[in-house]
Amino acid sequence: MSITKKFLKSKPVVKVTFKVDKEAVSTAESVHVVGEFNEWNKEATPMKPMKNGSFSTTVELTKDQEYQFRYLIDGKSWKNDEEADKLVQSPFADAKNSVVVV
Repeated sequence: MSITKKFLKSKPVVKVTFKVDKEAVSTAESVHVVGEFNEWNKEATPMKPMKNGSFSTTVELTKDQEYQFRYLIDGKSWKNDEEADKLVQSPFADAKNSVVVV
C-alpha cells in the first residue's frame, strides 16, 4: 500500500493517490477508499483495478487538514494502510483508522 501526495501551487488542495497492492487484497474484485473526505460513503470513491492486480485512485483534499480513512475490500472487510501518516482509534468497535495529513 502507498500514499502519494502532490501539492498544487495554483490551488489550496493536494492530489492524494491511494494505492493498494495486489498482495494486500489477493483476489479482491473491488476496493473503495472510505473516509472523512467522502463522509464515510462506502460507494463514493471506488479504486480502479490496475493490470498488475493492484487498485488505485486519486482524490483532491483540502490542504492543511487531516483525514481519517480505511479501505473497504469487496464491500465486507476493512483494511488500514500501513504507510498512513498515523493511526487513530475509531469511535466504532475496537478498530483503528488510518490518517493522511495534507
